[in-house]
Amino acid sequence: MVVYAQEPVDVSEQTIKVGGFAEEQLFYGFSEGDKIIFNYKELGGKELKEIEIAEYPSNSKFSDYKSKQIENKSITVGKTGVYVFRFKNTAMAARVCKIKIQRIPKNDAARNFNSAVTWVTKQDTTWHSYTKDVVIGYDTLYTQKVRKELVKVDTVAKPLFDKILRVHSETAAGKTQHTYATVELPRNSYAPNQVNPYQTTEVVAWSYWLGVGQKSTEEYEKANRLLRSGLQAVGSLTGYGALASLAVTGISLFTPPSMGDNVHFKFSGLRDRQEVVIDQGNVVSASGRNEKVRQGAFSVHLFNDNFREGIDVSLKMVVVQVSKTWQDIPYREQTISPRTVKKIFKDPIISAKKIPLLSE
Repeated sequence: MVVYAQEPVDVSEQTIKVGGFAEEQLFYGFSEGDKIIFNYKELGGKELKEIEIAEYPSNSKFSDYKSKQIENKSITVGKTGVYVFRFKNTAMAARVCKIKIQRIPKNDAARNFNSAVTWVTKQDTTWHSYTKDVVIGYDTLYTQKVRKELVKVDTVAKPLFDKILRVHSETAAGKTQHTYATVELPRNSYAPNQVNPYQTTEVVAWSYWLGVGQKSTEEYEKANRLLRSGLQAVGSLTGYGALASLAVTGISLFTPPSMGDNVHFKFSGLRDRQEVVIDQGNVVSASGRNEKVRQGAFSVHLFNDNFREGIDVSLKMVVVQVSKTWQDIPYREQTISPRTVKKIFKDPIISAKKIPLLSE
């Protein structure tokens, strides 16, 4: 048993529970010249992984591992300050520890020293330094370039087919009731090539009118005389104004006659060796517009079901093409680039933590 001139002063006597995989800490103040007397016992007779006594914050004065009991451990306090008593458990099960902490003062004047601590929040400022680019001006660069621009678009309507086709009757000697004709659409053109053309001409639509006999022809001519603005829209196309207007706008100005000889007609082509019907009917007069079939050729088939009389069928067609012209237009492209320099910056990092101080 260690005996000192001064009687020990009790600082703390308590039983604490250190949970599984946990740590407990106790903080007390001691005066310069004090002797700390530390006693510890694990009430279940089990080991505690680590016990440490340190001058705050981390100046270790004593440590012990796998302890069940410590008796009258003495530590001399070199200077007045706060000491931390750490109890660390690395087992799953909790540990129950009886602890007694005493101090033997250096002299009578230090006997009434207050070992309690006060927790205060302290702010620490550190500085984060970094370098970044700072814009100090701009440089402007002009580059001569060329871009392709569409400079001209023309819509042109022109005659595609204009014939009077004789279709014989059933009783015509040595003749047939069927008449055929072939219509070939203008080929689209691309100069200098289709991949990157500077001039193109493409079929966009075509229209037709067919009629049997003089009465139908008169109705065709009447539609042309009535047309005014349509002629201006498609240009001067003498004798085809109403038909050209139909090809461009899709609106028919033709009025079929109420009476007259009829004709069976069919426009058809081939796709994958199969016949595709473009238009057909049994009419005295008919008109129409097509924008799906725009290349190649197709067949016209006329059939007369009259037993004795042959018929004359007038068939007129107009095709509409759009011509486009592109040019390379020079221009200057402006590029603005920033001028930068590297500068060092500092940002404050403020952290707050609680620290134990001696109570007054």
